Amino acid sequence: VLQSSSSLKAPYEDWLLTYGLSISPFHMRWQTALFNRQFYNWGRWKPKFLYLWFSMGMVFGIVAMFGSVILLGKTLMQTLTQMLTEAPRAQNDRMLQVVVSVLFSVSVPLGFLLCFVLLSCPHQQVPGVNLPVSQLTYFFSAILISGVIHEVGHGVAAIREQVRFNGFGIFIFIVYPGAFVDLFTTHLQLISPVQQLRIFCAGVWHNFVLGVASFMVLFLLPAILFPFYYTGVGALVTEVAEDSPANGPRGLFVGDLVTNLQDCPVYNVEDWNSCLGDISEKSQVGYCVSAATLQQLSFPARVYRRLDGTVECCSNNSLTDICFSYSNKLDSHLYACLPARKVIEASKVCRTNMDCQKDFVPSFCVTPSLENQTRLIRVKHPPHIDMLYVGHPMHLQYTVSLSSFVPRQNFLSIDLPVVIETFCKYLISLSGALAVINAVPCFALDGQWILNSFLEATLSSLIVEKQTRELVGFLILLAGSALLAANVALGLWMVTAR
Repeated sequence: VLQSSSSLKAPYEDWLLTYGLSISPFHMRWQTALFNRQFYNWGRWKPKFLYLWFSMGMVFGIVAMFGSVILLGKTLMQTLTQMLTEAPRAQNDRMLQVVVSVLFSVSVPLGFLLCFVLLSCPHQQVPGVNLPVSQLTYFFSAILISGVIHEVGHGVAAIREQVRFNGFGIFIFIVYPGAFVDLFTTHLQLISPVQQLRIFCAGVWHNFVLGVASFMVLFLLPAILFPFYYTGVGALVTEVAEDSPANGPRGLFVGDLVTNLQDCPVYNVEDWNSCLGDISEKSQVGYCVSAATLQQLSFPARVYRRLDGTVECCSNNSLTDICFSYSNKLDSHLYACLPARKVIEASKVCRTNMDCQKDFVPSFCVTPSLENQTRLIRVKHPPHIDMLYVGHPMHLQYTVSLSSFVPRQNFLSIDLPVVIETFCKYLISLSGALAVINAVPCFALDGQWILNSFLEATLSSLIVEKQTRELVGFLILLAGSALLAANVALGLWMVTAR
């Protein structure tokens, strides 16, 4: 609108030029020379070290270029194999995760990569599709930091190789942030292919290093936070969703420390997830109840079968009574409606009656008779009374957030370790994806320039004609672009087919 106005167009364009702004539909870019001095300081710091550093990056970039082709080729073959199977849902979920990862790593960024030839922002999750709103800050921050580190690598390497650095900038395409550096193209074309490789590989190299550094922080986080937080004593509840079945007067609260799920000890979040997985996969455990107690607590009730074939014997719609099944020497299908808490408290878990015969007191192993996939789970979170949960174990896992870090002092935040953990995981994922995808020999990605420089450095003596070398490079880029596009298309088909 401003550009269409005869009176406002000139001052508007002058204002954009003054502040280094460029605005077009769905795209805003800002470029500045404010950081040039800092970039030159970095590029001239310890020349020998930087030479070794970017030479290592060159080797990594070349290996990553070939490795990304192998990865995409393998993923494509696995996807095709899954498409041709009669029951694709029964295939390995891990392979599908790779397909989805590659899909979401290239689907959105590829569009503006083709326009700007600057920087992609690969990612594994798309806001509004499979990314919670609460994670948006981590997502976009990790994208921006990964992109800035990527471009800092290019900029510092260019200065190290005596290429003029014009400026640094950031941009937003729709909602996705990114970064770029402006280099003097003539200088870039005059240096040797090996020097070009150091510059072109520096971006993916820095992303790889950022991913490794984030992984090290994540791995060493218990030691880093040891003076303030301790671990190995349980899983600390940091959030309980409002619609969670664990929400209630006798449920879980923020600050509770979960130590056991049934007879499965919980020392950290990994144990919590592992215990819930085991409980979900295995059959429902029972509880040892003496014959006298069983006779005292049980009361007559009508027995009937549910639609899924399981048996129900509590018809009073009580929230505290549960139908239990057990067997004796005469009958293996006995049922009793019992108050759950009285049965479970001070009872040990069992699988058969033999597990309950150690105290020479006639006892039975009574097992909750619940619908398929539903479990009765006793959650210990001392000093509070045990929580008794009836439902699918995964519902408990999805609606309760926990941390392995317990504050040593009350004034310390219980969310800080979770924030650091989550942010490190996003950096590892997004920075790693940026390194892998950008290394693909594909048009508009770093892999295009890495491939061209690599061919010039290795084939100039074998193929004398420059046009022939360029033709070889073009064909490889065409194949790499087709491979990447095929992964995106088939990955999209696999996702939408479900």
